[in-house]
Amino acid sequence: MATQSSAAVISATSAAGRVESFPDSKKPIGSVRFQPLRLSLSYCKSGNMSSRICAMAKPNDAETLSSSSSVDMSLSPRVQSLKPSKTMVITDLAATLVQSGVPVIRLAAGEPDFDTPKVVAEAGVNAIRQGFTRYTLNAGITELREAICRKLKEENGLSYAPDQILVSNGAKQSLLQAVLAVCSPGDEVIIPAPYWVSYTEQARLADATPVVIPTKISNNFLLDPKDLESKLTEKSRLLILCSPSNPTGSVYPKSLLEEIARIIAKHPRLLVLSDEIYEHIIYAPATHTSFASLPDMYERTLTVNGFSKAFAMTGWRLGYLAGPKHIVAACSKLQGQVSSGASSIAQKAGVAALGLGKAGGETVAEMVKAYRERRDFLVKSLGEIEGVKISEPQGAFYLFIDFSAYYGSEAEGFGLINDSSSLALYFLDKFQVAMVPGDAFGDDSCIRISYATSLDVLQAAVEKIRKALEPLRATVSV
Repeated sequence: MATQSSAAVISATSAAGRVESFPDSKKPIGSVRFQPLRLSLSYCKSGNMSSRICAMAKPNDAETLSSSSSVDMSLSPRVQSLKPSKTMVITDLAATLVQSGVPVIRLAAGEPDFDTPKVVAEAGVNAIRQGFTRYTLNAGITELREAICRKLKEENGLSYAPDQILVSNGAKQSLLQAVLAVCSPGDEVIIPAPYWVSYTEQARLADATPVVIPTKISNNFLLDPKDLESKLTEKSRLLILCSPSNPTGSVYPKSLLEEIARIIAKHPRLLVLSDEIYEHIIYAPATHTSFASLPDMYERTLTVNGFSKAFAMTGWRLGYLAGPKHIVAACSKLQGQVSSGASSIAQKAGVAALGLGKAGGETVAEMVKAYRERRDFLVKSLGEIEGVKISEPQGAFYLFIDFSAYYGSEAEGFGLINDSSSLALYFLDKFQVAMVPGDAFGDDSCIRISYATSLDVLQAAVEKIRKALEPLRATVSV
């Protein structure tokens, strides 16, 4: 493996081609080639930098074919322009390191550490035993869509008919289809930062232009209505809001959403894509407000939700879209040519999940109680570290922590730390803690920690983070 010293970089090569992914800059010390079932770990050195996270795999099939024949194996510009998800890159890398015997503490993936509730899992098992294993209606089984309608009415104050609901293979698919259905080439998609990693790339897939609006940690990473108004043009087509937020855990209060709604009402072309996947993971006194429930916003809003987070059903792949009938029908047409309906088994489990009671009942409440305890521990423990800034999350299970006071520091045996990617790499390489650099979410001053893991693991992680930062203080002013 070729080596270079200086700033640490991991580059990822997938079936989509060679792209830089951790971070998006400068000089590589190695490469991580992500190909299904073909990733093997090796160790390398970069100058005086000992690196445990250099990995290699067999050559990319397309590259091999291109070099051995005259066949044009080039990839489309649309695919080549996409950035890989750093969350997935780091999650996969951490898992590979663990499999190789490196004891990595994994705080990268946004996945509950709880099992799917027993009654929900049993509903899926029963579906298999009863032979409910065939294709379903493209839009989802009627039983599930009716249950979603009841949920939206009782919990969110929204009245929808089953033909206004589209069940998909996860909320990510629901989001992408919504973007593709309403955006035309040249349209602008307004995205407050920090943002979930896929929003900008989904906009680009629709040949739309992402317009990112930065927010401030001092304002709890909430969108300032004045900033929104200043960015809107005749090309503005879609505003994406996520509350509770990934990656910040911020929750938009109803009063702020009402201010945003009044601005949106002035722009006839502007729609809202409201990502509400974390709505049940919320900490009192914060409360969730569905954007579509605001005055004059029902017809303008596409609401996306799902089962992965609140019900610990990430592997079941089940999400849904609710919105105006003609837009939902357009998304359904798209889904019919892409994947068809969601898993019949997962849909039966979804019915059982919605039957647990309001907001998931006691089962989900117990999970939220555990998340809150973990959040409180991290906010207190990490907040005591000199130079660290934290906005206390009101929902979800993430901390988006400002470590920028440590940028410019020099780590012995590692090198210069000058951004979120190099700092995240330092934590992983030298202290075996995997977190996601903030530049993946549009804010390079921070790093995201997922606290969807046990308190014992988090306590160990905090100690490692403390030890990692101690030697850096001598080289910077914090």
